[in-house]
Amino acid sequence: MKRIITLLLLLAVTVSWADAQGKYWVFFTDKDGVSFNPYEYFDKKAIERRIKHGVDIDDISDYPVKKSYLEGVKNLADSVSHHSRWFNAVATYADQQTIETIGNLAYVKKTVPFPERNMQLAEVKYDTTQSFENNKILKDQTKKLGGKVFKEHNIDGSGIRVAVFDGGFPGVDEIPVFEHIRDDNRILKTYDFAKNKETVYHGSKHGRMVLSSIAGKTDSARLGMATGAEFLLARTEIKREPFSEEENWLAAMEWADKHGADIINSSLGYVYHRYFPEEMDGEHSLVAKAADKAASKGMLVVNAAGNDGADVQWKVIGTPADADSVLAVGGVRPNTGYHISFSSYGPTADKRLKPNVSAFGQVIVAGEDGLKQSYGTSFASPLVAGFAACALQTNEDLKAMELFEEIEKSGHLHPYFDYAHGYGMPQAAYFFDEEENTGKTFSFKEEEGQVIVEVDEEILESEAYMKRFMLYYNLQKPNGVLDEYYVLSVNQEEVFSIDKADVSEGMKLNVHYVGHTGTYEF
Repeated sequence: MKRIITLLLLLAVTVSWADAQGKYWVFFTDKDGVSFNPYEYFDKKAIERRIKHGVDIDDISDYPVKKSYLEGVKNLADSVSHHSRWFNAVATYADQQTIETIGNLAYVKKTVPFPERNMQLAEVKYDTTQSFENNKILKDQTKKLGGKVFKEHNIDGSGIRVAVFDGGFPGVDEIPVFEHIRDDNRILKTYDFAKNKETVYHGSKHGRMVLSSIAGKTDSARLGMATGAEFLLARTEIKREPFSEEENWLAAMEWADKHGADIINSSLGYVYHRYFPEEMDGEHSLVAKAADKAASKGMLVVNAAGNDGADVQWKVIGTPADADSVLAVGGVRPNTGYHISFSSYGPTADKRLKPNVSAFGQVIVAGEDGLKQSYGTSFASPLVAGFAACALQTNEDLKAMELFEEIEKSGHLHPYFDYAHGYGMPQAAYFFDEEENTGKTFSFKEEEGQVIVEVDEEILESEAYMKRFMLYYNLQKPNGVLDEYYVLSVNQEEVFSIDKADVSEGMKLNVHYVGHTGTYEF
């Protein structure tokens, strides 16, 4: 329906199709005759990362786009902007007639129009005081991920290089929360892909708050865990240009690769009006493909799941969080640890697990004149990106997708999962074999054609319990896809029952309660 309305509006304008300017990706056929020296182009750390991951240092995808092809398009088009080595393409403005002419060039493989809408930044909500509630959130946003464990082992992300893509970083060059990073000269490179200049300390405040959730700290507290990491800061978002964000994101990805990034945090996402929910399959958007490409070159991409969970017309994760190789992060409430209402839901359109893990979606971040409270999966993602930097520091031999899997396994719900929490909140103790074994906390009981889930009486009556633990359960089809899932309050031994006649053969009932996961197969 939305596309029909758009068509009617377009037919009402007086400008002809031939005169209307549009933005397009122009993909080329080859790189014949192009020369490239990877040792001159790449940062030393990027070369080391490729060797560790077994990636070809002389891969054709890293060769530059052929200059004569770029000039040919430039001579015809209204203008060109960023070009992509990985996809052998250039972004260009042209009218309909010109893009058809460009598409017929012998060295042009295809032309693809840009989607029409800008990236979505999480809505930010500020608090002007440091209340008791704020202090508790500040302590818990890293504590609930096991930040204390990392600190006890002197792990702070040192030696790990993190790239952050966002709408700007005003104040990062001045405010005290980032003083420790500036004093050590650990902001190695910056670039504004929206304005094509190096400085990024302007634009949206969103990037400053995101960075604080990775590495910010005060004299008394850490806002994020990777306070010792190195950083590459890229500005990719600008509200005045509705077409360029995906282009900028891709350009930033290749820039981060060149400068040796180990981890990329992207608290941005494309959703409605640009795509339909059924297109969130990791295959439609170029940024999803670029994220998978980055993983193939040894970088872990961490991305916010999105803030559309309460939007009945969208509800699901956006792209590039839908990409198979992206660690998508959902949001939970600090006071409960359970799904926060706005956090977007999985699975992907092709039924893969998303989000992969979760972290606080209500956090304390760096404001202009003090610490503020903000909401969004935009901040859950950097909390996990900082966690990932610390996890990688514990074992720098881990490859990107190995790190991805280890972070999933460290989730406090693992091996249980659902489409609101993923595998839960990652836990630092996992990386030191210090996880607490709670033992069996519930059992399955068959009675008169029903399967009953019964919790351990001792846990229910213990002081440690105090009725604060919820029970998770899902029904899983034989193909691994969840049919339904729930989080229940536990107030009695027999928590719930399922009539076996209502469940198909081969389905599984997966239950998680107080650190223990069990499965009943029908």
